Amino acid sequence: MSAAARHALWQRLGAPAEQIGSVNEPRTRSEAGLVWNEKWVYRRARTREVERVVLWNRYDLVGVLRAGPGGALERDRALEEAVR
Repeated sequence: MSAAARHALWQRLGAPAEQIGSVNEPRTRSEAGLVWNEKWVYRRARTREVERVVLWNRYDLVGVLRAGPGGALERDRALEEAVR
């Protein structure tokens, strides 16, 4: 994965509401079984609930998660494949 994937996701989803960490940060974290060092959080405009999360480790796309019913995060493999 490369900067091209980051650009493709940015083009599809726009700017995230929140960014946690950095692709250059050596510290990693774990979420939903995925290891990441940068997280993009997208929120619904009206309710501010989490709508989608994009996880990166360095410049590699680790996963795209979307909020399902009740806020549970599930992989959005279709979007992951679309930007690879």
